[in-house]
Amino acid sequence: MITLYGIKNCDTVKKARKWLDEKGVDYRFHDFRADGVDADQVANWLDSLGWETVVNRRSTTWKGLSSEQREGMDRGSALSAIVEEPTLVKRPLLDTGGEYHCGFKADQYAQIFNHHTL
Repeated sequence: MITLYGIKNCDTVKKARKWLDEKGVDYRFHDFRADGVDADQVANWLDSLGWETVVNRRSTTWKGLSSEQREGMDRGSALSAIVEEPTLVKRPLLDTGGEYHCGFKADQYAQIFNHHTL
């Protein structure tokens, strides 16, 4: 099952959802704010993509961290921070069933889904 992680009011998430809907891709939407995150799932994302890719350093949540938290960020602290504040994740995060992708670009999604389902 394909899962798209994000928050409902994020413009990039809206673009990704629209793209998936228009292409007829069957997916489940997981809202970080409503549904939270699971530490094991976050660990999988970090292991697969690296914390530098998963953490959105342009987000309001990132900017709200102390300078010590930002400068000392590593995999372990990223895991703890994301579990506490899931909006730190670069959105959307797409899980195609074992492969993870952060962000949205139509051409990137076309490549992903031509490989998987379309």
